[in-house]
Amino acid sequence: MNHNDSIACTVSECKYHCKSDDYCTLNQIKVVKHEAMAKTVECTDCGSFQPMK
Repeated sequence: MNHNDSIACTVSECKYHCKSDDYCTLNQIKVVKHEAMAKTVECTDCGSFQPMK
């Protein structure tokens, strides 16, 4: 599976993770926050994550 050199990713449980290396296979991802104001990295997540089936 081809990966996107611009999106490094170590979440191997994601449907879009490139199985041969630590990159995402999507053309773009959506970064989301789950706090009213993101002040730390823990306040953000990859909104494009899909669990593997």
